[in-house]
Amino acid sequence: MPVPAATDDLTLRRGAARVLLANWTGTSTVPSRALYPHQWSWDSAFIAIGLRHLSVRRAQRELESLLGAQWADGRVPHIVFNPAVPLDAYFPSPDFWRSSRAGATAGAPPGTETSGIVQPPVHALSALLVHRADPELSRRRGFLPRLYKRLAAWHDYLTGPRDLGCGGLAAVVHPWEPGMDNSPCWDGPLQRVDPTAPDSYRRADLDHGQPAERPTDLDYGRYVRLATDYRDRRYADSGGDHAFAVEDPCFNALLIVSEHALARIATETGADAARHERRAAQLTAALVARLWSPAEGMFLCRDLLEGELIAERSVAGLIPLIVPGLPRDVVDALLATAAGPGFRLGEVPMSPSYDFTGHAFDGSRYWRGPAWFNTNWLLERGLREHGRAQTADRLRTSMLTAAGACDFAEYVNPFTSQPRGARGFGWTAALTLDLLVAARPSEIAGCTTGPANGVRT
Repeated sequence: MPVPAATDDLTLRRGAARVLLANWTGTSTVPSRALYPHQWSWDSAFIAIGLRHLSVRRAQRELESLLGAQWADGRVPHIVFNPAVPLDAYFPSPDFWRSSRAGATAGAPPGTETSGIVQPPVHALSALLVHRADPELSRRRGFLPRLYKRLAAWHDYLTGPRDLGCGGLAAVVHPWEPGMDNSPCWDGPLQRVDPTAPDSYRRADLDHGQPAERPTDLDYGRYVRLATDYRDRRYADSGGDHAFAVEDPCFNALLIVSEHALARIATETGADAARHERRAAQLTAALVARLWSPAEGMFLCRDLLEGELIAERSVAGLIPLIVPGLPRDVVDALLATAAGPGFRLGEVPMSPSYDFTGHAFDGSRYWRGPAWFNTNWLLERGLREHGRAQTADRLRTSMLTAAGACDFAEYVNPFTSQPRGARGFGWTAALTLDLLVAARPSEIAGCTTGPANGVRT
């Protein structure tokens, strides 16, 4: 006799909750106890979105602890290091980044070691959703007023010093910054980078991950070189000769959505909401003007050193479906591309991170083809935003099925949903909890929604 769906959902909820409880450190949640034993920036933002269904108070602390390590120039570092974790547990470790010394000019916090680069700005969206899960608790604790200035400074940094192309979009200066570390989109720009010799450092990631599922030694050597050069320039964005400078559509789409969220946070806190709405509109116009490719029917990354779009099709080019106010012809083309042979959204269990038909597709190696839960969560919301509820429902069901079957894996093979990377992964568990709650397509656009269902502590 088949198990009732409610029982399946309850089992899945309990499993996801166990992962988040196991990964909680007391102030934040690690993505994975073994592979990623510190706090990661966009991981924490996604994790807080799921945590709000278990404990709004803990979801607030997740974001508060991350933003507590913000630099004076506004940047939110991509890693906040836990001093209790041994240095050899992860590379690059705090003694590589040397943030408190090398980042002093940029305002790195003197008492907390962090990395010097950033990750996609999901944080304002996350903060708004956490607030709406329990507005009374949020107001009582002054949650949004305390976060607003930090979030506004974060966006000012991205739209100011990081507008390296002077075209109105934020640029990334390292492949780790857009979060899709070894995407084929970076293969061309990385050709300019001389790799650091592999015998000069030790890759701790291979202690816990399969080499066939991780970036190659050549790619990793280039990542280390870029990070070393940025550190040695004291993490300066202007006046430096960046060997890697790219405008990424996913990064900027998340910035736009978070600007809309920041406008609503501003309204809640009595700040100027209009400036955030204006900036969201300006960013949206720049996104279409600079990164839209009519020929490809999707957004592409722009290599700022070459001054041209990068001819690689990754899921980053579909994520702008979450952006409110895109031109109708752009939305229609994006939806057609998402459903086409490259990504087969609604046909395969989950959309791949890179075009199925692309020359560099690899269904097992990190961001070169496997399906990730955070990008598919964003696509599911984007589909609902544009009235594709049936496709969104199929994707939601596939994601929930895969999450339970793969032990909340970091990523999966997009054809078979076989697990890849770490198990018990933080944002997979967190976004599973969010998908188990009735869908609220208006949340991305920032419309008012009711409280989340869950235990509030």
